[in-house]
Amino acid sequence: MQKLAIMLVVSGALIVIGLVMLVIGNQIVLEGVSQGNGKVSLSQTLTISGDFDKQEISTGVFAVQVMEFKDNTFSARVLDSSEIEIVSKEINEETIEEEFDVLETGAYKLIIESTSNEETHVFGAIGPLPDAGKKTLGFISVYVLVIGMVGLVGVGVYAVKKRKRSI
Repeated sequence: MQKLAIMLVVSGALIVIGLVMLVIGNQIVLEGVSQGNGKVSLSQTLTISGDFDKQEISTGVFAVQVMEFKDNTFSARVLDSSEIEIVSKEINEETIEEEFDVLETGAYKLIIESTSNEETHVFGAIGPLPDAGKKTLGFISVYVLVIGMVGLVGVGVYAVKKRKRSI
């Protein structure tokens, strides 16, 4: 029974560690990312601003998620700090993610527009492209979480088999 308790505690600890790493990893990856949401229609746009420093960031990224997506009714534009359009993208699926080059230091704007009169809830984000090291932390946390869960299932199977033997 003591072996079972130790395995249960280790599996639980791995799950907790994986969850903590997942939260920390998401905060690190989303560092510097500006997010916003709201209703978008023909008369209403959603604008999200993000600050970029050309010395630190060479590539930015924006993402848009449209609830109740309808074909060819949404578009996204990115304006640089001089209000010059550097990216224009028709949104042809529920979620898009696109990279862009940071050409100068300043505030960049993500503008989400619709050609429909119907109001639709939209989420958007703009920020620096996370480097590979930051993304790796997210993968490691998922692996630790999965190992903890597999261990927990293994403990359950072991306990059932042990109980059957003792009967």
